[in-house]
Amino acid sequence: MDFFASLHRLVACLAAYASVIRSPLRLGVRGVVLDAEGRVLLVRHTYVSGWYLPGGGVEAGETVVAALARELSEESGIELLGAPRLHGLFFNPKASPRDYVACYAVRDFRLTRSESNFEIAEARFFPADAVPEDASPATRARLAEVLTGIRVPDVW
Repeated sequence: MDFFASLHRLVACLAAYASVIRSPLRLGVRGVVLDAEGRVLLVRHTYVSGWYLPGGGVEAGETVVAALARELSEESGIELLGAPRLHGLFFNPKASPRDYVACYAVRDFRLTRSESNFEIAEARFFPADAVPEDASPATRARLAEVLTGIRVPDVW
């Protein structure tokens, strides 16, 4: 390999690494938590308006299911009792061109506490057919998909 080919290869590798450093892959997790009466758990954050499915970011070294369990516990006092069912892996271009969300359906759980924290203003169960008007479009879409089994494109 000549000098220029080696230099070109080095520049290409550095550009690829710079791209990852500037915009690393992000992975989040959300849960469609449905109780025995068919109500869905939604959370209202302190820093943004509207109602959302509980969830958050997957930390380094953490599995997606462990992140889901942690986020459900932190945000709403939900403890997973059984394995959640993967609903889908979604691309979230509104957040970043490298952002993805794993969404799980959760039916086997127990409520261990219902205290709010600094991040969550309120966590509450709503009838699935009467979610608040200001529930996010993605929240409404994922709930409809889980309840009907119908999938829309894999974009959050």
